Amino acid sequence: MDFSCELADGVVLRPVQVSDAAELAAAVQANRSYLAPWEPIRPEEFYTLEGQREVIERRRAELDAGTALPMVLSAKGSIVGLLTLSSIVRGAFQNAHVGYWLAQTAQGTGLMTAAVGSAIKVARDHLGLHRLEAATLVHNVASQKVLEKNGFEAYGTAHAYLRIAGLWQDHRMYQRIL
Repeated sequence: MDFSCELADGVVLRPVQVSDAAELAAAVQANRSYLAPWEPIRPEEFYTLEGQREVIERRRAELDAGTALPMVLSAKGSIVGLLTLSSIVRGAFQNAHVGYWLAQTAQGTGLMTAAVGSAIKVARDHLGLHRLEAATLVHNVASQKVLEKNGFEAYGTAHAYLRIAGLWQDHRMYQRIL
């Protein structure tokens, strides 16, 4: 299935392809210091073409297994962000986790708000999910605004939830019933 959709100004949200490895490597390299406070510490290989090819191949295997939908925000031949519906659970739960990042140069443009809105439609209309969940660092106000603009509700705080920037950090938990 093709889950591609145009967001704004020629930016397209679409499933990641192995052919995106060079552009994705360039994006993570260009945004390395900007994203560092919001992400786990990554090995050096993560920032290479081969490292991104391996990441994409793992994500494509999850896509094929139906447990994830990894998507890129592509603009005129470059990657400006990534949005993934991961940990898709079927059965009685019908749930996925939403995770994303946006290039520093695209911040404040509304792109991620639009991308999350499109992902909600895909999750509901194409994947048949009932619920999406997301977690943000408690001080990541920009990410919280993206979720809240898309109808997510905060429902608690998970203490020492994820190891981000080398520290176990608290996260605000969000959900959206579809």
